[in-house]
Amino acid sequence: MLSRIAIKRCFSQTTINPYKVSVLGACGGIGQPLSLLLKLNPKVTSLNLYDLKNAKGVATDLSHIPTNSTVKGFSADEADGLHNALKDSDLVVIPAGVPRKPGMTRDDLFNINAGIVYDLAKATAEAAPNACVLIISNPVNSTVPIVAEVFKKLGKYNPKKLFGVTTLDSIRSARFLSELTNTDPTQNKRISIIGGHSGVTILPLLSQDELASTKLSKEQKDALIHRIQFGGDEVVKAKNGAGSATLSMAQAGSKFADAVLKGLAGEENVIEPTFIDSPILKDEGIDFFAQLVKLGPEGVKEILPIGNLSKEELELLENCKDALKKNIKKGTDFVDNKHL
Repeated sequence: MLSRIAIKRCFSQTTINPYKVSVLGACGGIGQPLSLLLKLNPKVTSLNLYDLKNAKGVATDLSHIPTNSTVKGFSADEADGLHNALKDSDLVVIPAGVPRKPGMTRDDLFNINAGIVYDLAKATAEAAPNACVLIISNPVNSTVPIVAEVFKKLGKYNPKKLFGVTTLDSIRSARFLSELTNTDPTQNKRISIIGGHSGVTILPLLSQDELASTKLSKEQKDALIHRIQFGGDEVVKAKNGAGSATLSMAQAGSKFADAVLKGLAGEENVIEPTFIDSPILKDEGIDFFAQLVKLGPEGVKEILPIGNLSKEELELLENCKDALKKNIKKGTDFVDNKHL
C-alpha cells in the first residue's frame, strides 16, 4: 500500500503539458462552439481568440467557465491584434471564412475564403512559425495548399505540422453506418477515409471495415458512400440557407486538435485521418492526400499505408484523383499570383 507521502509524490509528478492554442475566426458558426470545446480541454492552458470583431466578448464569456486555462480576445481593429493572438502558439486552428449556402459548392467558397486563408497563413508564418496549423476553412483541398505555399515562400514550411481537418468525414461515417446496422456508433471502428475533403474526393474504404463489408448490401454501400461524400449538402439544405455544418464540424475540429496535442505531449499510438503533404501520389502530381497518420511531438510522426482497395474503390480513386489534382492546383495557383 502506498504511503500518503508516496501518493502525494505521484500526484505532484503528474502534470499536464501547458499548450497555447489560437483560434482564427473564433466568432463564427464553427469558431464559437470550437472555442468552447477547447476551453474545456485540460491540455489547453492558454486560449487566444481572433476575429474581425467581437473576439473580446466571446473570450470574456468563455473566461467565466471554471477550467485551468486563460482566454484572451484579439480583433482586427487593434494594433498588432492578429500577431499578438498568434505569438508563441503551439497550435493554430483556422475555421475562418464564410459558410456554404444552398446551391454553393466548396469551389464557390474558394473565391472568398482563399484570400482570408492567405492572409491568416502569412500572419501565422511570421508570428508562430513552429506551431501545428489545423485548417478547417473550406475548401480544404485548396486552402491547405495555399497555406503550404505561403509558408514555403516565407521559408517556414514544415510539412509535418500542416493539417487539413477531415475528421468530420470520419465521424459522419460512424454515425451513418450505425443507423444502417442498428449498432452503437461509439463502439464501432471508424471507417478509413482517404482522398480529400469534398464530394467525390472523399473515399470511404468500406471494404476494410468488417461491419460495412459484411452487413451492407451493394445498394446500401453505394448510398452510404454518397451520404458521407455529400453529408454537408444535407446540413445546408436542412438549415434553409441559415448556415452549414458548424456544430458537428466544431466537434470534429476539437477532436482532431486534442489528438494533435496528445501527440505533442508524447502520447503513443495517436492515429487520426487528415489531409496532409503525402508522398503517396506525388508521382502523379498530387502533393496532398487524406489518410491515417500517427501523431507525435513533431506533428506527423508516421504516414500510414492505405491498405488494399477493392475494384470499386480503385475506380472511385481515379475520380478522386482527377478532382483532387484540380483542387490542389487551384490553391497553389492562387498563391503564385500573389506577391509576398
